[in-house]
Amino acid sequence: MTLDTVFNQPVIEAERFVLRPLRASDKGLIELYASDRRVAEMTRAIPHPLPPGATEAFIVQSAAPDRREDVWALDGTRSGLSELLGVIGLERMDRAQSEVGYWVAPAFWNTGIASEAVEALVGANPHGATTLFASVFQDNPVSARVLTNAGFEYVGDAEEFSVARNSRVQTWTYLRKMG
Repeated sequence: MTLDTVFNQPVIEAERFVLRPLRASDKGLIELYASDRRVAEMTRAIPHPLPPGATEAFIVQSAAPDRREDVWALDGTRSGLSELLGVIGLERMDRAQSEVGYWVAPAFWNTGIASEAVEALVGANPHGATTLFASVFQDNPVSARVLTNAGFEYVGDAEEFSVARNSRVQTWTYLRKMG
């Protein structure tokens, strides 16, 4: 694994793709995939339908110097895959903790892409976090498996609001101690 810093955010190498900062050219594919109800409903923050300007605002915020979250594109071009397979983010929390969130385009579900992205991000630990957190909706056991396979441990149930569902959804919460 190698790290190269781009825009104060490292490029992280995985086996089949690289995690790189978002760029304006990602707009079309992010919009295509994020506007899919199946993707939006498995996230807290993606609205459905996706309003005009939401993707541009997301990309601009991901590059802002005062951002709380680093967001990476899963870029598969080097192995003949799509330029954007999904996105993964790492939100800064207090006390050297960060929270992982991700989504993968439906065309790449059940291919190990999410697992590879989470493992690459955990391995790089770009925030130098001592603890990583993540939560998944309880009707998404595949994402729960991605986390447990990456060394996360279940710590409890909670609920979070999903903008796409316009409701609170039961979650499973996970953590991983680093180092």
